Amino acid sequence: MFIPAFFRALKDYSWAQFGKDALAGVIVGIVALPLAIAFAIASGVSPEKGLYTAIVAGFIISAFGGSNVQIGGPTGAFIIVVYGIVQAQGVNGLVIATFIAGIFLVLLGVARLGNVIKFIPYPLVVGFTTGIAVIIFSSQVKDFLGLQMGQVPVDFVEKWIVYITHIRSVNGYALAVSVFTVLVVIFFPRLTRRIPGPLVAILLSTLAVQYFHLPVETIGSRYGSIPSSLPAPSWPALDWSTIKNAIQPAIAIALLGGIESLLSAVVADGMTGGKHNSNMELVAQGGANIASAFMGGIPATGAIARTAVNVKSGGRTPVAGMIHALTLLAVLLAIGKWATLIPMSCLAGILVVVAYNMAETETFRDIARGAGSDAAVLLVTFFLTVIFDITVAIEAGMVLAAFLFVRRMAKASNVNALGNENGNAPGLPLAGELPLPASVEVFELNGPLFFGAAYKFRDAIKWTGRKPSVLIVKMGNVPVIDATGVQVIGDLLRDCSRHHVRLIVCGLQPGVYEVLRAKRLLFRIGKRYVVPAFGPAVELAGRIIKEDNSR
Repeated sequence: MFIPAFFRALKDYSWAQFGKDALAGVIVGIVALPLAIAFAIASGVSPEKGLYTAIVAGFIISAFGGSNVQIGGPTGAFIIVVYGIVQAQGVNGLVIATFIAGIFLVLLGVARLGNVIKFIPYPLVVGFTTGIAVIIFSSQVKDFLGLQMGQVPVDFVEKWIVYITHIRSVNGYALAVSVFTVLVVIFFPRLTRRIPGPLVAILLSTLAVQYFHLPVETIGSRYGSIPSSLPAPSWPALDWSTIKNAIQPAIAIALLGGIESLLSAVVADGMTGGKHNSNMELVAQGGANIASAFMGGIPATGAIARTAVNVKSGGRTPVAGMIHALTLLAVLLAIGKWATLIPMSCLAGILVVVAYNMAETETFRDIARGAGSDAAVLLVTFFLTVIFDITVAIEAGMVLAAFLFVRRMAKASNVNALGNENGNAPGLPLAGELPLPASVEVFELNGPLFFGAAYKFRDAIKWTGRKPSVLIVKMGNVPVIDATGVQVIGDLLRDCSRHHVRLIVCGLQPGVYEVLRAKRLLFRIGKRYVVPAFGPAVELAGRIIKEDNSR
């Protein structure tokens, strides 16, 4: 049912839980502050757009989502998609793509397709996640080193060529701030986890830059001032060309948002012992992205790291996520203008750590060393994400994963020609069953009878070259059958009729039986010749042969 987790949580809510949720919400809000700014800048938009997204989309995801503890907002997964859209179509194109992606997500949820997204192969998820981490790292090299260069190219290879060309323009002060930020973010949590490491790094590096007047670029020197209020809802100018160009990136945003939000919800379920409503979560994610587009924000989804911080801080209901959004709003209203003093190299250092944590190196290595099909999906998705873009990577990865899955299923399916070909002379028992009459041939099908394996059955029939009086097809080990499998059975029935061979089908599982019945194949075979088990099939074959001999 489409009931937000917030309304379910209110049934047994208490002031004690509110206190825990409030504390967790404030903590997560503080954690989200530098990340929202950093993700926006890395995506090629102004820093306040990250805050708008974290506030508006974060509140809606918590208030109307299907998870008790999900924290929503801008994430690193969207950086390469958003950056590419902004470079190609501008901010106007990004707003339209975000709006369309929101509609897609709502439709996925309303159509109850939340569980379908869970079928996306894990190697594909690891492949594009690690690829995104590499892209995030490479996009921050300019600010991390303080390189004196123009716009960072979108293309991965071209980007590194430009970096190498300008490597002599490294700003030592910017590099020092970046390294200091990385060290603080990594090691400060060992002292205490009550105060987020990124926040400490921002405060210390900003104070150092301002006090010592270090010549490093800041948010203010690059983007100017940051508004201290939320903007009024607005909608950009629409034209068919922009909408058409936004469809493909919108699909990528919707897929990424759906995948990451449901992965985050699953992780949260494991931490709390709860259970999320995937369809309600998708509807909320879609609504949040639609609202973000109206407020001039960027795409949003469930954030795994911030959700984990919420759970570890005591948050157990959507109230914590709503307070996290309100905390960010309070920060924007009170001290938003001071954010212009934050050094760009500090944000680059934070994102380098984010990229490192995002890259599932150990899992990547294990899958790459494992089964060939999983490794192929992983590596293809990874390299396409890095070299081309994530839309191509997901599409190619899904097609390759589906092809390899069909190949594995086809290998698992086989056809055994029993009877005389296995050394069973007529009249002798067959595999512990009743004696097999003369002029009876038996084929046993194992595994799914679908388009990837149907050729095996055709080849097996042609391989025998004999024309028995009765042909028994054992299908007890066939769990599913598709249209190609139905066609193969139909072709076999026609061949049997042409050569005056009686066809007996035995052991049909309920699902397969219903498919053949719906296609009227059981009617064409004949009710008498469809039997529940192999024993009755052998007995029937014996009676048929006696009837033919008595004529």
